[in-house]
Amino acid sequence: MYEEYKAITDQLAQCIRYLKEAGHLRAGAVVVMGCSTSEVAGGHIGHNSVPELGDALAMTMIDTCKELDLHPVFQCCEHLNRALVMEQDVLDRLRLTQVNVMPVPKAGGSVGAAAYKRFAQPAVAVSIQADAAIDVGDTLVGMHLRPVAVPLRMGEGETKVGQAHVVMAYSRLPFIGGSRAQYPEK
Repeated sequence: MYEEYKAITDQLAQCIRYLKEAGHLRAGAVVVMGCSTSEVAGGHIGHNSVPELGDALAMTMIDTCKELDLHPVFQCCEHLNRALVMEQDVLDRLRLTQVNVMPVPKAGGSVGAAAYKRFAQPAVAVSIQADAAIDVGDTLVGMHLRPVAVPLRMGEGETKVGQAHVVMAYSRLPFIGGSRAQYPEK
């Protein structure tokens, strides 16, 4: 299925694997993905949505996260105030504020809409503080990370999914204290 998008979905899967390793993500970590299919396909964000590509990318994110024991979450577009699609059990476990909406490609984005259809028990939350994030196409997903966000890019020439620019980030514990503080090595 979606053989025409195989190179693109392979790029996304590679990003997810790299993020897990470089960000030292533990089992059960929550990873938010923001994605513009318009940008992935070489268009302008918000103007050339590709629902089939959105489904292929959502499927890849869900499947790869499952393989790596991560929990995928999908950022919707600004028309839904960047609400987040996830499985109901993740929303419940994190005690997030649920909202009543069903994302569609023109209000939520192609990837968010596809994820909503693919999840067994989809739920939408107003906000989250995730462990890590993948931003495909400059969708401003950083607002959903817990402090302190550490930007992460792969090697030169590997920071794209399709035609879209990719930035990833993971969060680390904040350092507190002053000149006398000591920190455990990790």
